[in-house]
Amino acid sequence: MATEAEQDAQHLQLLSIFHYVVAGIQALFACFPMIHFLIGTALVFFPHREGRGGDQMVAGVLFMVVGGAVILVGWSLAALTVVAGRSLGQRKRYTFCLVVAAVEAATCMPFGTVLGVLTIIVLVRPSVKQAFEAAAQSRLQPGL
Repeated sequence: MATEAEQDAQHLQLLSIFHYVVAGIQALFACFPMIHFLIGTALVFFPHREGRGGDQMVAGVLFMVVGGAVILVGWSLAALTVVAGRSLGQRKRYTFCLVVAAVEAATCMPFGTVLGVLTIIVLVRPSVKQAFEAAAQSRLQPGL
């Protein structure tokens, strides 16, 4: 039978791996608005010949801004998820991991929701919090 520390280490390692997987899925889905961005680019740089260029330019810029913003937010969330996964594996940044888990649970349905909730469940265990604190202490005092 595995000890509590071994179970915590195994759970944190699995959560770390799943964070990488979910980050990849987030980054992939964040690429879908590129279609909107490209349509907006076409509307701005290749206007229709019928003299409605002003409306077309506004629509094109709107498509580009909204599409670009969604891409940037999605990629940023994916990057934060990667950092959280790495931090879980190294027992670093406890609060950061907890916040990212909450954001994942709220915004990345269905996989992020499951991963976020499971991460929160594991992170609120007193033994896991102690493991993070012990890892922080060992980094501060490398000679011990």
